[in-house]
Amino acid sequence: MTLTIGTLKKIEGTSNADVRINCLIDAAHFFYVIGQAFSAIEPALAAIDLATRVNQRSLLRKGLTVVGIMYADTGNISQAIECYARALTLVEELREKDSECIVWLNLGVALLYCALYRDAIACFEHVITLSASDSGLAHFRGSAYANIALCALHLEDFARGLRAAENSVKERGEPQTAAEMVSRVLAENNYTRLLLEVNSIERAKERCDIGRRYAARSMSMRAEISATIADGLCEVHAGQVDVGISRLTSALERARMMRGSMLREVLIALVKAYELAGQPQRALIYLREMMEVTRQTQQENALKHLRIHLEHAGQEYEGPQVGTTSLERREAVLRGKVAEQELFKSRIEMLERLAVTAELRDDSTGEHSYRVGKLAGLIAHEFGCDKDTCYMIELAARLHDIGKIGVPDAILLKPDKLNPAERQIMRTHTTVGAELLSKSNIPHMQMAEEIARAHHEWWDGSGYPGNLSGSAIPLAARITALADVFDALTHKRPYKEAWPLVAALEEIASLKGKQFDPQLTDHFLVLIGRLQDDCVDIDKFLGQAALASPFLVARSKIWDTLQKSKNTDGTGSDSRLDLQR
Repeated sequence: MTLTIGTLKKIEGTSNADVRINCLIDAAHFFYVIGQAFSAIEPALAAIDLATRVNQRSLLRKGLTVVGIMYADTGNISQAIECYARALTLVEELREKDSECIVWLNLGVALLYCALYRDAIACFEHVITLSASDSGLAHFRGSAYANIALCALHLEDFARGLRAAENSVKERGEPQTAAEMVSRVLAENNYTRLLLEVNSIERAKERCDIGRRYAARSMSMRAEISATIADGLCEVHAGQVDVGISRLTSALERARMMRGSMLREVLIALVKAYELAGQPQRALIYLREMMEVTRQTQQENALKHLRIHLEHAGQEYEGPQVGTTSLERREAVLRGKVAEQELFKSRIEMLERLAVTAELRDDSTGEHSYRVGKLAGLIAHEFGCDKDTCYMIELAARLHDIGKIGVPDAILLKPDKLNPAERQIMRTHTTVGAELLSKSNIPHMQMAEEIARAHHEWWDGSGYPGNLSGSAIPLAARITALADVFDALTHKRPYKEAWPLVAALEEIASLKGKQFDPQLTDHFLVLIGRLQDDCVDIDKFLGQAALASPFLVARSKIWDTLQKSKNTDGTGSDSRLDLQR
C-alpha cells in the first residue's frame, strides 16, 4: 500500500485526476480501518492537493473530511476543525445535504474529543435539524443522538442524555453489518451508564444484555471491551463489587494490548468503580495510570504532528549573505534576523495550535494563550529587554500551558475545588509541557521550555514543580507568570467567575515579593495603568494575534454558520453555544 501511494504521488500532471484522488482517499481509509491513522494523513493530504489543482470540489470535500477525521483521531483537533470549516464551505456551494450531515457529525466528534461538549451538542442537533425533512438522511440521526447522549453523560445532564439515548436506539433499527453492531454496542454502553447514574439498575442491565449480544456477533475486540465495561459498572452499582471489578480488570488487560481510547475508557470505569466501592486509594492508582497513558499518547501524537508540519513547511534558513559594503552587510543582517524570526514562528505554529486547543477546555475563547503572549512581551519591553527578546518571549509564552494536553478532562473541567491528588496531577502540566517542547527538536526552544516548566514557580520558593526562588527562576518564566495570573483572574473559568480589573491588580500587588518578582511587579502595574489610559478594550488589544489564527478563524466561521442556520429555520437549541467566541 505504501508503495502504491508513493507511485501515485510521483505521477506528474493532472491526467486521470478523479481516479487518482479516489485511490488516495481509499488508501487513507484503509490505513484508518487497520488502526494506522497517522499513515492515513499522507495520502489524504495528497488527495486534497490534487483535488485543489483540478478544482474537483466534491472530491476535495471528501478529502478534507477524511483528513479531518485522521487529525481528530490523532489529537490534532485544531487542524481537524480547520479542515471541516473548509469542507462546510464546499458543501454549501455544492448543496450536498448528505455530505453536510457527515461533516457536521465529524465536527461534533472532534469537539467531543477535546471536551467541548456543549459546542459538540450544537453540531449534533444541527444534523438532526438537517435530516428532519429528508427521509434519505434519517440514518444520520441515530449517530447524532448517540453522541448527544455521550456529551450529556460528561456534562452530568442525565435526563437529557437518557432522552437522546432512547432516540438513538429508536432511530437506528436492527444493526446488520459488523460496523453497525460496534456502533450499537457503544451506544448501549452510554445508555447503560446514564441509567446507572439515575440508579435505574434493572433497566441498565437490560441495555447491558443487548450490548453484550451485539458485541458477541460483531467479533470486535473494541465492542467486547465496551460491553464488559458496561457489565462491570452494572455489577458494582448493584452491590456486586468484587464481580464488577473483576470484569473491569479483565477488560483492562485486553485494552492494554490495544492501547488507544479503549484503554482510557477502562481506566475511567475502574476509577469510578473504586470510588463507588469506597476505596479512594485504589481509584487514585488507576487515575494516575490514566494520567500517564494520556500524557504519553498526547505527547507522542503532538511530536508526530509537529514532524509532519515541519516536513510540509519545507522551509530552511540560509542565514545572511555577506555584502560588499557595510550598508549591504547591515541589510543582510537585518534580513537574516527577520527570516530567523519568521522561521521560528512558522516552526512553532503547530505547537501553538496544540496549546490553544488544550486551553479551550479552560478558556472557551481560545484567546488566553495569545493574550498572555502579548502581555508577556509588553512586560519584557517595560523591563528593558531588547526588541528581539520581547518578540521571542511573546511567541514562547503562548506555549506556557501546552502541557495541559496531558491533563484528564475530569480534572481540568472540574467546577469544584481540586482535592490534593487532583491538584498534584494538575501540576504535572508544567513538566509535561517542558518535556514535550524539549523533544520538539526546534532551535531556540529553550525559552519556551523554561516558561512551560517554571511559570508556576513563586518568588519566595513555594511554587512548583521545582520550588525555585528569586532569580533562579528564568526571567521569561517570571514575566509570563504575571501575564498568566492577570489573565486568569480577569476571565471566567470553569471553577471561578471573572474578577474586576481593580481587584485583580490589588491581588497581584499583594503578592509582590511572594509569588511575583518585586521589580517586575512594579513594571507590570505601571504598564497596566498605561494600557487602561491608551486602550478602550485591553482584552481586544492583547488578543489581536488570535484574529490571525487559522484555527480560531475556522471556529468562528463554524459558529456563524450555525447561527445563520438557526435564524433561517427558526429552531432553537438549549445547548447554549457561546456564539460570541
